[in-house]
Amino acid sequence: MLLEQLINGITLGSIYAIVALGFTLVFGVLGIINMAHGEIFMVGAFVGVMTTGVLGWPLWLAFIAAIVVTAILGYLLERMTLRPLRGKKGVSHLAPLISTIGVSILLENLSHHIFGAGNKPFRTPFAEISIEIGEVTIYIVQIVIFVISIILMMGLSTWLSKTKAGKALRATAENLETASILGVDTKKIITLTVIIASAMGGIAGILVGMAFNSVSPQMGLAIGLKGLAIIILGGMGNVKGAMVGGLLLGLSETFLVAYGDSGYRDAIAFIMIILILLVRPQGIFGSKMAEGR
Repeated sequence: MLLEQLINGITLGSIYAIVALGFTLVFGVLGIINMAHGEIFMVGAFVGVMTTGVLGWPLWLAFIAAIVVTAILGYLLERMTLRPLRGKKGVSHLAPLISTIGVSILLENLSHHIFGAGNKPFRTPFAEISIEIGEVTIYIVQIVIFVISIILMMGLSTWLSKTKAGKALRATAENLETASILGVDTKKIITLTVIIASAMGGIAGILVGMAFNSVSPQMGLAIGLKGLAIIILGGMGNVKGAMVGGLLLGLSETFLVAYGDSGYRDAIAFIMIILILLVRPQGIFGSKMAEGR
C-alpha cells in the first residue's frame, strides 16, 4: 500500500538524514568532506552486532557502546590525521580529504580482517512485532528508528541554537579566524564537532542494523556516498538541508523499489544530484554566498 511505502521511506530517510548530519557538521566547520565517516558508521553497526549478538547486551547498551567507540574514533581521526595538516604552509587543501580516505580504507580492511567479508546478522528483540491499523502494518522497529532519529535531529538543532557550545560551533563554521579572535577555542570546537559527528554515525549504524537486520564491512562506502549526495542535494554545510535531503532520498529509493526498477535504487541519489545541480547548483537550502566560501 502507498501508506506503508511512505512509512518505509520516512524510516529509511530519517537514517540517511542522521548520516548526512555527520558530514554536514564536519564540512560546516572544517570545510572538508570526511570520507572516513561512512566507515565510522560501519564500525558503530558492528559494535551493535558484537554487543547484542555476541555479548548478549540489551539494545540500549549497544547504542551507548557504539556512541563511545565511534566518539573515540572521531577524536583519534581529528587528533592524528586532521589537526597535523591544518594550517600548515605548503599543504594542499586536498590533503585532509586524502587523509580521511586513507582512514576509511584502513577501517574497512580491519573490519574485513576481524569480521570477514560477509553479512552479519543484527538481532533486534522486537523486530517482528507489528501494529495493524486497518490494512496498514507498522513495525515497532520502524517507530523506534523514526523516534530516535527525530529526537537526535531536534536535539542537535536545539543544541546548536540554544547552548553556548552550539553557538561557538556555528561561529566557527561561519568564520574560524573571527571566532578565534572573539575568544572561541576553535581547536576544542573542531575536535568536539568531529566527535559529535562520529557519534551520530555510530547511532546511525545501529539504526541501519535494526532496519535491515544485517551489517557488512562494505556498507560504509555505500552509505557514505549517499550521505555525501544528500549534503550536496540539501546544501553543503546546511543542517536543515541534510535533514530534508535525507528524507527525500529515503522516500525516492523506497518508491522506486516498490513501483519501479529496484536495480536503480543506488543510482537515484546521484540522478537527483545531477537534476538539482542543473537547476540550483548550491543545493535546495544552500546560498550563493556559501557556494563561494
